[in-house]
Amino acid sequence: MTDLLQALVLGLIQGLTEFLPISSSGHLAIYPKFFGWEDPGAAFTAVVQIGTELAVVLYFWRDITNIAGGWLRGLVKRDARDTLEWRMGWFVIVGSLPIVILGIALKDVIENEFRNLWVIATMLVVMGVVLGVCDRLGRQDRTIEDLNGKHAVLFGLAQAMALIPGVSRSGATISMGRALGYDRAAATRYAFLLAIPAVVGAGLFQLPEIPGGDNAYGVGPTILATVVSFVVGISVIHWLLQYVSKHSYTPFVIYRIGLGGLVLALLATGAITAGTTIG
Repeated sequence: MTDLLQALVLGLIQGLTEFLPISSSGHLAIYPKFFGWEDPGAAFTAVVQIGTELAVVLYFWRDITNIAGGWLRGLVKRDARDTLEWRMGWFVIVGSLPIVILGIALKDVIENEFRNLWVIATMLVVMGVVLGVCDRLGRQDRTIEDLNGKHAVLFGLAQAMALIPGVSRSGATISMGRALGYDRAAATRYAFLLAIPAVVGAGLFQLPEIPGGDNAYGVGPTILATVVSFVVGISVIHWLLQYVSKHSYTPFVIYRIGLGGLVLALLATGAITAGTTIG
């Protein structure tokens, strides 16, 4: 029962933080420390993220089917290659390659060294500053129709930085989008679409490690957390897209820097250690 309750809370945290530019993987590493729980592990984190990405698939189903259909038509019909859907299909594929390649190459580092609280807290602060600067100084004269191959690669490289907990997949890609001059809605929307292959792929890749692996939770709690993250995630997507059409990312920047600073202070004073729970 304790594992199920903890999994429910972690699923809630995942659903609330996956799409906000504040790092869901960082939160899944930090908050168990505050509660005195075990680190849920990289495999649990990756699998639970499938729930939130299924929320993206459901929410953007029409966009996804249009892009997939346009890309498939472009493979057989030359005149279909002039459409945005054809280009977007390739942009998502190209943009997904960096995180796939680095994720496989750095698997052991991701599961161990990168899950250090010093690293996570530092990334929360540093990337919070980056997000704030890019959002404030970036132009807003590009929309999703202006996306090109060069920018797709840059978005992909930014997303790959999220292999480090604390960076935030959406935060890194949104920062890159704002730096390239895309408006907030376009940067956020493309960040969601770009994340689908990478996150679902990572979750399926880690899925065999859940039963009997080096994880704090087994199959049942992991399923519960995944379902909860899916349900909560749908609401968060809708809210965030409405929010960014009218507001800046400043509240998320302040939260990131505040949380990262708090964790660094607790680590520096010995209230917590990088590899243990609060004591």
